[in-house]
Amino acid sequence: MSNFNAAAADKRAARYDHFTIMLHWLTAILVLVLFAIAQVWDFADRGTPLRLGLISLHVSLGILFAAVLVLRIVWRLMTHRRTAPAVSGLQHVASTLVHLLLYALMISQASYGFLMRWASAKDPEFFGLFSIPPFVIVDPTMRRLFSELHSATAWAIIAIAGIHAVAALVHHYVLRDRLLARMMPARG
Repeated sequence: MSNFNAAAADKRAARYDHFTIMLHWLTAILVLVLFAIAQVWDFADRGTPLRLGLISLHVSLGILFAAVLVLRIVWRLMTHRRTAPAVSGLQHVASTLVHLLLYALMISQASYGFLMRWASAKDPEFFGLFSIPPFVIVDPTMRRLFSELHSATAWAIIAIAGIHAVAALVHHYVLRDRLLARMMPARG
């Protein structure tokens, strides 16, 4: 007698792999934590140890975010997204566009962060363990522009990610189509 369960196999095929799920949720957590830290340090006086510590933590987590983002993109390209689309038609087009927009914004965000630090003549430092020297020469007068772009992009990411999350919740609670279950860690 075979141990093969066709329904269970179909269910697994409809799920993302564990590594993709982990990268997705790690990205989401890092986006939220980085955004929160940036909002909190605005309440601390300039030059105070609290503000400088929050900025240092933000830069270190930003480097981690950039590494996770690169890993996520490489993994996505290598695996060719082996799950079938969970939606079709206009929903599939909208979903694809939102994902592409989020990736473009996240790549831009990480780039602006690095460019802003390099324009300040400060190499981004990862928890004091190492720093990342500039890959390009950045004019110090561009720092303010990169800072404004970094801030605006952060708000855009939060807005688009919020729409993404609301859409997932609508699929889960209203449409009950198990779309959200594809990105949730497996139980048991």
